[in-house]
Amino acid sequence: MDRKFFDRFDITLFLSVIGLIVIGIFAIYSATQSSVNNSGFYVKQMTFAIIGLVMVVGITYLPPRYISSLSYYAYGLALVLLLLVLVFGRTINGNKSWFYIAGFGIQPSEFAKVATVMAVSNFFYKGDEDNQKFSVTQLLTATGIVLLPAILIKLENDTGTTLVMLSFIIPMFFFAGVSPFLLFAVVTTVAAAVLAFINIYYFAVFLALLILALYFFKKHWLLSAGVFVINVIAGYSVSFFYSKLQPYQQKRIMAVFDPASDPLGSGYNVIQSKVAIGSGGLFGKGFLQGSQTQLRFIPEQWTDFIYCMIGEEFGLLGAGVVILLFGIVIYRLFTNAYLSRNRYMMLACVGFASLFFFHMFINVGMTIGIAPVIGIPLPLVSNGVSSLMSFLLMVGIGMNTYRHKDIFLS
Repeated sequence: MDRKFFDRFDITLFLSVIGLIVIGIFAIYSATQSSVNNSGFYVKQMTFAIIGLVMVVGITYLPPRYISSLSYYAYGLALVLLLLVLVFGRTINGNKSWFYIAGFGIQPSEFAKVATVMAVSNFFYKGDEDNQKFSVTQLLTATGIVLLPAILIKLENDTGTTLVMLSFIIPMFFFAGVSPFLLFAVVTTVAAAVLAFINIYYFAVFLALLILALYFFKKHWLLSAGVFVINVIAGYSVSFFYSKLQPYQQKRIMAVFDPASDPLGSGYNVIQSKVAIGSGGLFGKGFLQGSQTQLRFIPEQWTDFIYCMIGEEFGLLGAGVVILLFGIVIYRLFTNAYLSRNRYMMLACVGFASLFFFHMFINVGMTIGIAPVIGIPLPLVSNGVSSLMSFLLMVGIGMNTYRHKDIFLS
Protein backbone atom coordinates (compact mmCIF):
# COMPACT_ATOMS: atom_id res chain seq x y z
CA MET A 1 0.00 0.00 0.00
CA ASP A 2 1.14 3.56 -0.74
CA ARG A 3 3.29 4.88 2.10
CA LYS A 4 1.49 8.23 1.86
CA PHE A 5 -1.67 6.47 2.99
CA PHE A 6 -0.07 5.51 6.31
CA ASP A 7 1.32 9.02 6.68
CA ARG A 8 -2.24 10.36 6.71
CA PHE A 9 -4.17 7.43 8.18
CA ASP A 10 -3.65 6.51 11.84
CA ILE A 11 -3.54 2.76 11.27
CA THR A 12 -2.33 2.09 14.84
CA LEU A 13 -5.38 3.79 16.36
CA PHE A 14 -7.72 2.19 13.84
CA LEU A 15 -6.45 -1.37 14.38
CA SER A 16 -6.46 -0.95 18.18
CA VAL A 17 -10.10 0.12 18.04
CA ILE A 18 -10.98 -2.86 15.84
CA GLY A 19 -9.19 -5.14 18.31
CA LEU A 20 -11.29 -3.84 21.22
CA ILE A 21 -14.50 -4.17 19.21
CA VAL A 22 -13.71 -7.77 18.22
CA ILE A 23 -12.91 -8.72 21.82
CA GLY A 24 -16.15 -7.08 22.89
CA ILE A 25 -18.24 -9.00 20.37
CA PHE A 26 -16.75 -12.34 21.50
CA ALA A 27 -17.30 -11.37 25.13
CA ILE A 28 -20.91 -10.35 24.50
CA TYR A 29 -21.54 -13.62 22.66
CA SER A 30 -20.12 -15.64 25.56
CA ALA A 31 -22.10 -13.70 28.16
CA THR A 32 -25.42 -13.98 26.30
CA GLN A 33 -25.31 -17.21 24.27
CA SER A 34 -27.06 -19.27 26.94
CA SER A 35 -30.10 -16.97 26.92
CA VAL A 36 -32.62 -17.02 24.07
CA ASN A 37 -33.82 -13.51 24.90
CA ASN A 38 -30.34 -11.96 24.72
CA SER A 39 -28.64 -14.10 22.09
CA GLY A 40 -28.99 -11.43 19.40
CA PHE A 41 -27.04 -8.79 21.30
CA TYR A 42 -23.73 -9.68 19.69
CA VAL A 43 -25.29 -9.51 16.20
CA LYS A 44 -26.61 -6.01 16.86
CA GLN A 45 -23.23 -4.97 18.31
CA MET A 46 -21.40 -6.35 15.28
CA THR A 47 -23.78 -4.67 12.82
CA PHE A 48 -23.43 -1.25 14.37
CA ALA A 49 -19.67 -1.73 14.78
CA ILE A 50 -19.36 -2.15 11.01
CA ILE A 51 -21.55 0.92 10.43
CA GLY A 52 -19.53 2.84 12.99
CA LEU A 53 -16.17 1.93 11.47
CA VAL A 54 -17.38 3.12 8.06
CA MET A 55 -18.43 6.34 9.81
CA VAL A 56 -14.95 6.63 11.35
CA VAL A 57 -13.33 6.45 7.90
CA GLY A 58 -15.79 9.02 6.57
CA ILE A 59 -15.07 11.46 9.41
CA THR A 60 -11.33 10.97 8.90
CA TYR A 61 -11.51 12.59 5.47
CA LEU A 62 -13.69 15.59 6.42
CA PRO A 63 -12.07 19.04 6.46
CA PRO A 64 -11.62 19.99 10.15
CA ARG A 65 -13.52 23.25 9.68
CA TYR A 66 -16.68 21.26 9.02
CA ILE A 67 -16.32 19.48 12.35
CA SER A 68 -15.65 22.67 14.33
CA SER A 69 -18.53 24.49 12.63
CA LEU A 70 -20.94 21.78 13.79
CA SER A 71 -19.84 21.95 17.44
CA TYR A 72 -22.45 24.32 18.84
CA TYR A 73 -25.22 22.79 16.73
CA ALA A 74 -24.36 19.34 18.07
CA TYR A 75 -24.25 20.74 21.59
CA GLY A 76 -27.63 22.44 21.20
CA LEU A 77 -29.18 19.26 19.81
CA ALA A 78 -27.73 17.27 22.72
CA LEU A 79 -29.33 19.65 25.24
CA VAL A 80 -32.71 19.36 23.49
CA LEU A 81 -32.52 15.56 23.55
CA LEU A 82 -31.53 15.56 27.23
CA LEU A 83 -34.58 17.69 28.00
CA LEU A 84 -36.88 15.51 25.90
CA VAL A 85 -35.70 12.29 27.50
CA LEU A 86 -36.65 13.69 30.91
CA VAL A 87 -40.23 14.01 29.64
CA PHE A 88 -40.63 11.15 27.18
CA GLY A 89 -37.80 8.77 28.10
CA ARG A 90 -38.11 5.27 29.49
CA THR A 91 -36.86 4.45 32.97
CA ILE A 92 -34.46 1.50 33.16
CA ASN A 93 -32.74 0.48 36.41
CA GLY A 94 -33.86 3.74 37.98
CA ASN A 95 -32.40 5.96 35.21
CA LYS A 96 -34.77 7.89 32.96
CA SER A 97 -32.25 8.25 30.16
CA TRP A 98 -33.49 6.16 27.24
CA PHE A 99 -35.54 6.63 24.09
CA TYR A 100 -36.88 3.50 22.44
CA ILE A 101 -37.41 3.87 18.70
CA ALA A 102 -38.32 0.89 16.48
CA GLY A 103 -36.98 -1.50 19.11
CA PHE A 104 -33.64 0.31 19.52
CA GLY A 105 -32.60 1.99 22.73
CA ILE A 106 -30.94 5.39 22.31
CA GLN A 107 -29.22 7.10 25.22
CA PRO A 108 -28.74 10.85 24.50
CA SER A 109 -26.28 11.29 27.36
CA GLU A 110 -23.71 9.17 25.49
CA PHE A 111 -23.72 11.55 22.53
CA ALA A 112 -23.88 14.57 24.87
CA LYS A 113 -20.34 13.69 26.01
CA VAL A 114 -19.01 14.05 22.46
CA ALA A 115 -20.97 17.23 21.79
CA THR A 116 -19.83 18.86 25.04
CA VAL A 117 -16.16 18.19 24.33
CA MET A 118 -16.65 19.68 20.85
CA ALA A 119 -18.39 22.76 22.28
CA VAL A 120 -15.69 23.38 24.91
CA SER A 121 -13.00 22.93 22.26
CA ASN A 122 -14.73 25.45 20.01
CA PHE A 123 -15.07 27.91 22.89
CA PHE A 124 -11.34 27.79 23.62
CA TYR A 125 -10.42 27.82 19.94
CA LYS A 126 -8.67 31.14 19.22
CA GLY A 127 -7.16 30.80 15.77
CA ASP A 128 -3.40 31.14 15.80
CA GLU A 129 -2.98 32.31 19.40
CA ASP A 130 -1.30 29.49 21.27
CA ASN A 131 -1.00 30.94 24.74
CA GLN A 132 -4.12 32.42 26.24
CA LYS A 133 -4.87 34.17 29.50
CA PHE A 134 -8.49 33.61 30.36
CA SER A 135 -10.73 35.91 32.32
CA VAL A 136 -12.90 34.65 35.16
CA THR A 137 -15.95 35.15 32.93
CA GLN A 138 -14.47 32.95 30.21
CA LEU A 139 -13.60 30.22 32.68
CA LEU A 140 -17.06 30.31 34.20
CA THR A 141 -18.62 30.17 30.74
CA ALA A 142 -16.53 27.16 29.74
CA THR A 143 -17.41 25.47 33.02
CA GLY A 144 -21.07 26.25 32.42
CA ILE A 145 -20.92 24.55 29.02
CA VAL A 146 -19.98 21.36 30.84
CA LEU A 147 -22.23 21.74 33.86
CA LEU A 148 -25.46 22.36 31.93
CA PRO A 149 -25.64 18.89 30.31
CA ALA A 150 -24.18 17.35 33.48
CA ILE A 151 -27.07 18.75 35.52
CA LEU A 152 -29.63 17.47 33.02
CA ILE A 153 -28.03 14.02 33.12
CA LYS A 154 -28.07 14.09 36.92
CA LEU A 155 -31.81 14.79 36.75
CA GLU A 156 -32.09 11.51 34.83
CA ASN A 157 -30.67 9.90 37.99
CA ASP A 158 -27.56 8.82 36.04
CA THR A 159 -24.77 9.56 38.52
CA GLY A 160 -22.14 7.63 36.57
CA THR A 161 -22.50 9.60 33.34
CA THR A 162 -22.70 12.83 35.35
CA LEU A 163 -19.24 12.12 36.78
CA VAL A 164 -18.00 11.22 33.29
CA MET A 165 -19.12 14.65 32.07
CA LEU A 166 -16.83 16.25 34.64
CA SER A 167 -13.82 14.02 33.94
CA PHE A 168 -12.42 15.99 31.01
CA ILE A 169 -12.63 19.51 32.53
CA ILE A 170 -9.17 19.56 34.12
CA PRO A 171 -7.23 18.08 31.15
CA MET A 172 -8.96 20.30 28.59
CA PHE A 173 -8.56 23.44 30.69
CA PHE A 174 -4.89 22.64 31.26
CA PHE A 175 -4.12 22.19 27.56
CA ALA A 176 -6.17 25.28 26.74
CA GLY A 177 -3.74 27.31 28.85
CA VAL A 178 -5.66 27.86 32.07
CA SER A 179 -3.46 28.70 35.07
CA PRO A 180 -1.88 25.56 36.58
CA PHE A 181 -2.39 27.06 40.04
CA LEU A 182 -6.13 27.35 39.47
CA LEU A 183 -6.32 23.75 38.28
CA PHE A 184 -4.17 22.71 41.25
CA ALA A 185 -6.69 24.33 43.57
CA VAL A 186 -9.56 22.43 41.96
CA VAL A 187 -7.79 19.05 42.01
CA THR A 188 -6.63 19.40 45.62
CA THR A 189 -10.16 20.30 46.73
CA VAL A 190 -11.47 17.04 45.27
CA ALA A 191 -8.54 15.10 46.74
CA ALA A 192 -9.17 16.64 50.17
CA ALA A 193 -12.78 15.49 50.12
CA VAL A 194 -11.88 11.93 49.07
CA LEU A 195 -9.08 11.52 51.61
CA ALA A 196 -11.16 12.97 54.43
CA PHE A 197 -13.88 10.46 53.61
CA ILE A 198 -11.44 7.53 53.65
CA ASN A 199 -9.49 8.41 56.79
CA ILE A 200 -9.02 11.55 58.85
CA TYR A 201 -5.29 10.80 59.24
CA TYR A 202 -4.83 10.70 55.46
CA PHE A 203 -6.55 14.07 55.36
CA ALA A 204 -4.17 15.49 57.96
CA VAL A 205 -1.10 14.32 56.03
CA PHE A 206 -2.60 15.74 52.85
CA LEU A 207 -3.03 19.18 54.46
CA ALA A 208 0.62 19.17 55.53
CA LEU A 209 1.71 18.36 51.96
CA LEU A 210 -0.67 21.01 50.65
CA ILE A 211 1.04 23.69 52.75
CA LEU A 212 4.39 22.62 51.29
CA ALA A 213 3.04 22.72 47.72
CA LEU A 214 1.50 26.16 48.22
CA TYR A 215 4.86 27.42 49.46
CA PHE A 216 6.57 26.30 46.23
CA PHE A 217 3.90 27.97 44.08
CA LYS A 218 4.97 31.27 45.71
CA LYS A 219 1.61 32.97 45.22
CA HIS A 220 0.35 35.85 47.37
CA TRP A 221 -0.23 34.63 50.91
CA LEU A 222 -3.92 35.60 50.86
CA LEU A 223 -4.48 33.52 47.71
CA SER A 224 -2.61 30.55 49.17
CA ALA A 225 -4.54 30.87 52.43
CA GLY A 226 -7.80 30.91 50.49
CA VAL A 227 -6.92 27.67 48.72
CA PHE A 228 -5.96 26.06 52.02
CA VAL A 229 -9.23 27.12 53.68
CA ILE A 230 -11.28 25.79 50.75
CA ASN A 231 -9.52 22.43 51.07
CA VAL A 232 -10.22 22.29 54.79
CA ILE A 233 -13.89 23.09 54.19
CA ALA A 234 -14.10 20.44 51.46
CA GLY A 235 -12.61 17.83 53.77
CA TYR A 236 -14.87 18.57 56.73
CA SER A 237 -18.05 18.92 54.65
CA VAL A 238 -17.75 15.56 52.86
CA SER A 239 -19.63 13.77 55.64
CA PHE A 240 -22.53 16.20 55.29
CA PHE A 241 -22.84 15.63 51.53
CA TYR A 242 -22.47 11.89 51.97
CA SER A 243 -25.45 11.92 54.31
CA LYS A 244 -27.53 13.56 51.56
CA LEU A 245 -26.96 10.72 49.08
CA GLN A 246 -29.58 8.07 48.45
CA PRO A 247 -29.10 4.91 50.57
CA TYR A 248 -28.25 2.81 47.51
CA GLN A 249 -25.59 5.35 46.50
CA GLN A 250 -24.06 5.24 49.99
CA LYS A 251 -23.96 1.44 49.86
CA ARG A 252 -22.22 1.48 46.49
CA ILE A 253 -19.53 3.80 47.80
CA MET A 254 -19.03 1.76 50.98
CA ALA A 255 -18.90 -1.44 48.91
CA VAL A 256 -15.69 -0.13 47.29
CA PHE A 257 -13.93 -0.25 50.65
CA ASP A 258 -15.72 -3.31 52.03
CA PRO A 259 -17.83 -5.33 49.56
CA ALA A 260 -18.55 -7.87 52.30
CA SER A 261 -20.53 -5.24 54.21
CA ASP A 262 -23.46 -5.91 51.86
CA PRO A 263 -22.64 -9.22 50.11
CA LEU A 264 -26.15 -9.79 48.75
CA GLY A 265 -26.76 -6.17 47.78
CA SER A 266 -24.38 -3.44 46.63
CA GLY A 267 -21.33 -5.64 47.17
CA TYR A 268 -22.66 -8.68 45.32
CA ASN A 269 -21.49 -7.81 41.82
CA VAL A 270 -18.06 -6.77 43.03
CA ILE A 271 -17.57 -9.98 45.02
CA GLN A 272 -18.67 -12.20 42.12
CA SER A 273 -16.59 -10.19 39.66
CA LYS A 274 -13.44 -10.62 41.75
CA VAL A 275 -14.14 -14.35 42.01
CA ALA A 276 -14.51 -14.56 38.22
CA ILE A 277 -11.30 -12.66 37.46
CA GLY A 278 -9.32 -14.51 40.11
CA SER A 279 -10.49 -17.90 38.89
CA GLY A 280 -9.29 -17.13 35.36
CA GLY A 281 -5.65 -17.38 36.35
CA LEU A 282 -3.00 -16.59 33.80
CA PHE A 283 -4.50 -18.14 30.67
CA GLY A 284 -8.21 -18.28 31.55
CA LYS A 285 -10.73 -21.13 31.56
CA GLY A 286 -11.29 -20.92 27.82
CA PHE A 287 -13.92 -19.34 25.60
CA LEU A 288 -17.47 -20.26 26.76
CA GLN A 289 -15.98 -22.17 29.71
CA GLY A 290 -16.29 -19.58 32.48
CA SER A 291 -18.54 -20.82 35.26
CA GLN A 292 -19.30 -17.37 36.66
CA THR A 293 -20.16 -16.15 33.16
CA GLN A 294 -22.15 -19.12 31.89
CA LEU A 295 -24.07 -19.66 35.14
CA ARG A 296 -24.99 -15.96 35.31
CA PHE A 297 -23.65 -15.20 38.77
CA ILE A 298 -23.33 -11.57 37.67
CA PRO A 299 -26.52 -9.97 36.28
CA GLU A 300 -26.31 -8.48 32.76
CA GLN A 301 -22.62 -9.21 32.57
CA TRP A 302 -22.51 -8.17 28.91
CA THR A 303 -22.84 -4.50 29.90
CA ASP A 304 -20.90 -2.81 32.71
CA PHE A 305 -19.21 -5.96 34.11
CA ILE A 306 -18.01 -7.44 30.83
CA TYR A 307 -14.36 -7.11 31.87
CA CYS A 308 -14.72 -9.82 34.51
CA MET A 309 -15.95 -12.22 31.80
CA ILE A 310 -12.77 -11.46 29.83
CA GLY A 311 -10.67 -12.06 32.93
CA GLU A 312 -12.37 -15.38 33.67
CA GLU A 313 -12.36 -16.90 30.18
CA PHE A 314 -9.16 -15.34 28.77
CA GLY A 315 -7.18 -14.93 31.99
CA LEU A 316 -4.67 -12.31 32.99
CA LEU A 317 -3.19 -12.33 29.48
CA GLY A 318 -6.52 -11.58 27.82
CA ALA A 319 -7.41 -8.93 30.39
CA GLY A 320 -3.94 -7.44 29.94
CA VAL A 321 -4.39 -7.25 26.16
CA VAL A 322 -7.54 -5.19 26.68
CA ILE A 323 -5.69 -2.73 28.94
CA LEU A 324 -2.83 -2.58 26.42
CA LEU A 325 -5.21 -1.76 23.56
CA PHE A 326 -6.85 0.97 25.64
CA GLY A 327 -3.41 2.33 26.45
CA ILE A 328 -2.60 2.52 22.73
CA VAL A 329 -5.90 4.27 21.93
CA ILE A 330 -5.41 6.85 24.69
CA TYR A 331 -1.75 7.34 23.77
CA ARG A 332 -2.60 7.87 20.10
CA LEU A 333 -5.30 10.41 20.91
CA PHE A 334 -2.92 12.39 23.12
CA THR A 335 -0.15 12.08 20.50
CA ASN A 336 -2.48 13.31 17.76
CA ALA A 337 -3.39 16.24 19.99
CA TYR A 338 0.29 17.06 20.50
CA LEU A 339 1.09 16.86 16.79
CA SER A 340 -1.89 18.91 15.63
CA ARG A 341 -1.46 22.53 14.59
CA ASN A 342 -5.21 23.03 14.79
CA ARG A 343 -6.09 24.20 18.31
CA TYR A 344 -9.69 23.01 18.08
CA MET A 345 -8.73 19.46 17.06
CA MET A 346 -5.99 19.37 19.67
CA LEU A 347 -8.37 20.19 22.51
CA ALA A 348 -11.02 17.78 21.21
CA CYS A 349 -8.49 14.92 21.20
CA VAL A 350 -7.46 15.73 24.77
CA GLY A 351 -11.10 15.63 25.84
CA PHE A 352 -11.74 12.34 24.06
CA ALA A 353 -8.58 10.75 25.48
CA SER A 354 -9.72 11.80 28.96
CA LEU A 355 -13.13 10.21 28.40
CA PHE A 356 -11.57 6.95 27.24
CA PHE A 357 -9.23 6.91 30.23
CA PHE A 358 -11.93 7.72 32.81
CA HIS A 359 -14.32 5.12 31.41
CA MET A 360 -11.62 2.45 31.26
CA PHE A 361 -10.20 3.21 34.73
CA ILE A 362 -13.58 3.31 36.51
CA ASN A 363 -15.07 0.33 34.65
CA VAL A 364 -12.08 -1.93 35.26
CA GLY A 365 -11.84 -0.55 38.79
CA MET A 366 -15.46 -1.56 39.43
CA THR A 367 -14.75 -5.16 38.47
CA ILE A 368 -11.72 -5.51 40.74
CA GLY A 369 -13.19 -3.56 43.66
CA ILE A 370 -11.16 -0.35 43.65
CA ALA A 371 -13.81 1.99 42.21
CA PRO A 372 -17.49 2.54 43.03
CA VAL A 373 -20.10 0.74 40.97
CA ILE A 374 -21.54 3.73 39.11
CA GLY A 375 -22.74 2.00 35.98
CA ILE A 376 -20.56 3.15 33.10
CA PRO A 377 -19.62 0.89 30.16
CA LEU A 378 -16.22 -0.26 28.98
CA PRO A 379 -15.71 1.71 25.73
CA LEU A 380 -16.09 -0.28 22.49
CA VAL A 381 -16.36 -3.53 24.48
CA SER A 382 -19.55 -3.39 26.56
CA ASN A 383 -22.84 -4.07 24.83
CA GLY A 384 -24.68 -0.87 23.88
CA VAL A 385 -25.25 0.87 20.56
CA SER A 386 -25.25 4.43 21.94
CA SER A 387 -21.98 3.95 23.79
CA LEU A 388 -20.35 2.20 20.83
CA MET A 389 -21.32 4.86 18.31
CA SER A 390 -20.39 7.78 20.57
CA PHE A 391 -16.88 6.42 21.15
CA LEU A 392 -16.45 5.70 17.45
CA LEU A 393 -17.36 9.34 16.79
CA MET A 394 -14.50 10.31 19.10
CA VAL A 395 -12.15 7.94 17.26
CA GLY A 396 -13.19 9.41 13.91
CA ILE A 397 -12.38 12.94 15.06
CA GLY A 398 -9.10 11.69 16.54
CA MET A 399 -8.15 10.13 13.20
CA ASN A 400 -9.18 13.30 11.40
CA THR A 401 -6.78 15.17 13.65
CA TYR A 402 -3.96 12.83 12.61
CA ARG A 403 -4.76 13.19 8.91
CA HIS A 404 -4.75 16.99 9.09
CA LYS A 405 -2.07 17.37 11.77
CA ASP A 406 0.10 19.64 9.60
CA ILE A 407 -2.75 21.88 8.50
CA PHE A 408 -3.51 24.88 10.69
CA LEU A 409 -6.92 25.57 9.14
CA SER A 410 -8.77 23.49 6.58
